[in-house]
Amino acid sequence: MSNSNLLLDLFGFVGILATVIGGFVVLRASKEAKTAEVWRSEAEAQKARADRLQEDLTEIKERLTRIEAENARLIALLTALDPARIPHAPAG
Repeated sequence: MSNSNLLLDLFGFVGILATVIGGFVVLRASKEAKTAEVWRSEAEAQKARADRLQEDLTEIKERLTRIEAENARLIALLTALDPARIPHAPAG
């Protein structure tokens, strides 16, 4: 085999190897990009869920405040009518 044929074979092999490595790099980059997109989507979904839960918690707190105020008003009305009939809450 002459030196020129050996050199041509070597360049052909290097070209094939470069193509395979390039394909692997592209495939890996594509997989990482897809993984990043999945994680980004998951993070957005979790943030949306956290925002909804925060809104629900705020609404629950507001409702509790209104219920406590209404209970205090009702206790005041009952106490004004007949204080002796108001049951006392157990201590503790």
